[in-house]
Amino acid sequence: MDIRRVPFDHPDAVKLNDEVQAEYDLRYGDGGDATPLDPADFQPPNGLYLIAYDGLGVPVATGGWRRRDANGEGNLDGDAELKRMFVIEQMRGRGLARRVLAALEEDARAAGRLRMVLETGTKQPEAIALYTSSGYEPCEKFGYYRFHDDSRCFAKKL
Repeated sequence: MDIRRVPFDHPDAVKLNDEVQAEYDLRYGDGGDATPLDPADFQPPNGLYLIAYDGLGVPVATGGWRRRDANGEGNLDGDAELKRMFVIEQMRGRGLARRVLAALEEDARAAGRLRMVLETGTKQPEAIALYTSSGYEPCEKFGYYRFHDDSRCFAKKL
């Protein structure tokens, strides 16, 4: 597996983002994640976007983090927000998400971020299991979906 740093608007990132949005739509029925994202959010040192490629160069997993500090949406100074963690269906269960997550945590820590935060939903039990088994604990809700009943937020000190 080859994990590469890419821009958020890289063609492979766009392709995988379209796939994750389609999955969100299937699970929640609301057209996908409406959280505003800017490709500049994921440019070092204020963020990072990664894609994992299989041995044939096919993009199979993705994830990123972006710098967040205290704001009106519930973030705290020093936060790094995890976004767009996704593994294509045929590659799930092989530890790819865990490898991408570890690389993102390491990079955010090196960038001086204090805490990794994420928002997921009740209809993503696999994601919740990944995060809780990786040391994430429930935290106060933040972000775009903070007032939604299905939203669940987690945090981990870096």
